[in-house]
Amino acid sequence: MAESNETRLARFTGWFRRRPTSLEFWELLVTDRRVVWCFVGESFKSLLLRADIGERGRREVERSSAERALALDDRNFAVELESLQSVQLREGSRFRRTALTVTWRDDDASTSVELYGTRSSDSQVDVVEALAEEPALSHVDIGVETSGRLL
Repeated sequence: MAESNETRLARFTGWFRRRPTSLEFWELLVTDRRVVWCFVGESFKSLLLRADIGERGRREVERSSAERALALDDRNFAVELESLQSVQLREGSRFRRTALTVTWRDDDASTSVELYGTRSSDSQVDVVEALAEEPALSHVDIGVETSGRLL
């Protein structure tokens, strides 16, 4: 299918994934065909060396089509919407970061990735709520878990 036939539905921005020795920064583009996972940077977990270095990559992803964003880094990948099972956002609080969990079916098994909001990211509850209304995602379990905001 041609790139011009793909419509962007949403963009999740300002997310990171914890790895054993580093933090990986990711952006997600949701289109009417797929979810494109875009690697935008990596930082060490050490408090002395930690930094959010994904800002340049975020700007590049924002300006790119889904096809172009997919080609920006070898670690980028896409999940077809038919494989998507759930998108769950847990709102953060004073002591807990906002978390986004995306689950999809991959070769007869489920894959689940949990991302955390950076300090500068918005809650993006509105993005999740808008996706819940999308006909292309009617088969996907989409939800927001709110917190009391204190703990």
